[in-house]
Amino acid sequence: MRQPRAILITGASSGIGRALALAYAAPGVRLSLIGRNEARLAEIAAAAAAQGALVSTGQVDVRDRDAMRAWIAAADAALPFDLAIANAGITSGLADAALTEDPEAVRALLATNLFGVLNTVEPLIQPMCGRGLGQIAIIGSLAGLRGLPFSPAYSASKAAVHAYAESLRGRLERRGLIVSLVVAGFVKTPLNDSIDAVKPFEVSDVEAARIIKAGLARGRAVIAFPAALYAATWLARILPPRFVDRLFTRFLVNVPETKERVNA
Repeated sequence: MRQPRAILITGASSGIGRALALAYAAPGVRLSLIGRNEARLAEIAAAAAAQGALVSTGQVDVRDRDAMRAWIAAADAALPFDLAIANAGITSGLADAALTEDPEAVRALLATNLFGVLNTVEPLIQPMCGRGLGQIAIIGSLAGLRGLPFSPAYSASKAAVHAYAESLRGRLERRGLIVSLVVAGFVKTPLNDSIDAVKPFEVSDVEAARIIKAGLARGRAVIAFPAALYAATWLARILPPRFVDRLFTRFLVNVPETKERVNA
């Protein structure tokens, strides 16, 4: 695959998105970075520009379908995207003694993690297929492979985007549009730092960006890491379900509830 020169990254102001922006920043590359935090977005834009990239930013909420469609369409018309990375996401879950997640938190999480992906990808399908080239990457999670008892809504959101990526790949690649799913384990980011749990095989955001960039350059359908945890998660899918349920609930995990709300 040729090196992408026009790249869209959502959730670019922090975590994996920020690390990806810096990994791709280079002379001759145009980065279009979307995020909500104005100060952090300006900081990463300046850092990427210092590496020689041409950078434009959009302080856009991925949950806003109309705003996303307008911003992406304008940027794509100015310089057609080679690569779009739907990365923006939040986490939420349960404290150890809790039984249910707050319904408002659940809907805010789904609005970001699921509908935010749709709002990123949908405006680009027609133009990219029309050009007969390009790549869409969707950031999933190992939690999308097997539901976690301490993060029901997060697991559901990632399972949904996994299925969406797989469905797109089967339909769009005949039109020249490569679709890649990233199945990430624990990555050290401000988002994951809030989770109180053992985090086996955790990697830095810089290392995660390196793995993702290398996998995308090869056009891989699935980019999963770390390999050992990915294999263990697949094993959990085929073992007796209640055995795995009991195993998972033995771990002490506290996932803070997101403060995001749909109408906030």
